[in-house]
Amino acid sequence: MIDLHMHSHFSDGSHSPTQLVQEARSLGLTAVALTDHDTIDGVPEFMEAGSRLGVTTVPGVEISVDTKLPNNGHMHMLGLFIDPGSRKLKSTLDYLREQRNRRAEKIIRKLNRLGVPVTLEELLEEAGEGSIGRPHVAKILVRKGVVTSIQEAFDVYLAKGKPAYMDKVKLNEVDAIRMIHEAGGLAILAHPHLMNYPTFRETRERILQLREIGLDGFEIYYSTMPAAFSRELIRLARELGCAASGGSDYHGANKDNIRMGSGLGDLAVPDEVYDRLKAFWEARTAERPAVGK
Repeated sequence: MIDLHMHSHFSDGSHSPTQLVQEARSLGLTAVALTDHDTIDGVPEFMEAGSRLGVTTVPGVEISVDTKLPNNGHMHMLGLFIDPGSRKLKSTLDYLREQRNRRAEKIIRKLNRLGVPVTLEELLEEAGEGSIGRPHVAKILVRKGVVTSIQEAFDVYLAKGKPAYMDKVKLNEVDAIRMIHEAGGLAILAHPHLMNYPTFRETRERILQLREIGLDGFEIYYSTMPAAFSRELIRLARELGCAASGGSDYHGANKDNIRMGSGLGDLAVPDEVYDRLKAFWEARTAERPAVGK
C-alpha cells in the first residue's frame, strides 16, 4: 500500500519529514509523498530519510487554488514528482509563505478583538521552522484553555465564515498548474469531492475544464471520499487516460482521526497506483522538459 498525500511540521502536520518516513516504514507502506502546503522546505529531509530507510519517497507540494466553487468548496492542486531545486517554484512558494504570515497576523488581531489573548510570538514559536497555518493557532487556543479541541477552535473561531477567519492569497488554476509543470511535476487535483459540486456530472465538467489547461490527473482515493464517488473517478480516469493518485491527507496529531495509509480506517491505495503514476510522469517528462529552474 502507498500514501501520496501527507503533511509534515513544515506546514500544518505534527511530524517531522523523517518521522513520516519512519511511520510509513513501520506500517509497511512502499511509497509515500510529502505534500506540504505552499512549501517544499521539508522535501530534502524527506527524500534523505526515504533513501536511508528503504521507503520510496515522492517530492511534492500542495497548492491552494483561487477559484469560485459552490457550497464553500475548495480546490487544491498537488504537485507530485516536482524538482525541489526549481528556483521559480521556490520563489513563488516563498511569496505564498510570506502572505500566510501576513494572514496569521490578521487572524491574531481578530482574535485579540474578540478578547482571546494570542500573540504573534506565541504563534511563531508554535510553528517552529514550518509554514504558519490555522492549526498552529488552534493548538495555542487549546493549550490556553480557550477551546477543548482543535476541531472546536475551527468550529468557533477559525473556519470559513467564523469570526477569526481570513482568506489567504492563492494562485489561480492556470498559474498553479503552470508552476507545477515548470518544476517538472505532475499537476494532480486533490480531493475532487471537496469542490462540493452537487452532482458528479458537475465535478466531471470542472475536471474536463482543468484538463484543457493542463491538469494531469486527480486523486481517486482519499480519506473522506465516498466510495461511490471514488468509483466514478476511477471510471473517469480510465476514460480520459489521465493520471490517478490517492492518499490519506495525514497531518499526524493535528488531525488525529486520519491515519497514515488507512485514513479513517477503510482507505487502501494499491501499489500499482504509484507504478502507473510514475510511468505517466516519466512519459510527460520526456514530452515536456521542466523549465524555469
